[in-house]
Amino acid sequence: MAKFEPTMSDRPSPDLSAAAWEQRYQNGQTGWDLGAPAPPLVQLLAGAQAPRPGRMAVLGAGRGHDALLFAAHRFDVVGFDLAPSAIAAAQQAAQSQQLPAQFLQRDIFTLGTEFAAQFDYVLEHTCFCAIDPELRPAYVQLIKTLLRSRGELLALFWAHQKSGGPPFGTTVAALRQLFEPNFVQVLFEPATNSIPSRRGEEYLVRYQVREE
Repeated sequence: MAKFEPTMSDRPSPDLSAAAWEQRYQNGQTGWDLGAPAPPLVQLLAGAQAPRPGRMAVLGAGRGHDALLFAAHRFDVVGFDLAPSAIAAAQQAAQSQQLPAQFLQRDIFTLGTEFAAQFDYVLEHTCFCAIDPELRPAYVQLIKTLLRSRGELLALFWAHQKSGGPPFGTTVAALRQLFEPNFVQVLFEPATNSIPSRRGEEYLVRYQVREE
């Protein structure tokens, strides 16, 4: 008898609820967490073209590694995440490092009303690939809503081609199609020092809000 192989449509959809993300933290299923800031972001801030400090929203901040990197470089940082355990860990790390970053438990898609036009920067790293791909247009609009005039999206996109998710894959062409109607490209280049498992799949991106 032939062995049944489930197709993508037969497989159950992953649970992306707040409770499910919290359970991943409780179970130690946090493979996206590098335990440190992403090397391409460290390199960006150390270089001559580093962005000037300003008020920054970090979406899907997790345990706060990237957020605290920017806080250490004098950015006024507010990190947002669904999972209480992630927020607690980020707050503890901020306290232990004596950095003034703020971390709030929120569904990021509810931030538009509370935080409209309050940030000079939005930082994206492994949040885009964690949300339902159908919500990506709404994610782009959220970022635009959070940013002030001439504000910037700073992103390290993981453009992999693996099936399933999270992390959900994407392509450079898809990223451009999503973002460039609302943003002007400042930088879009392959990351040169990604961790080995993401090498050749990450892109360091800076987009400025397109003036209407």
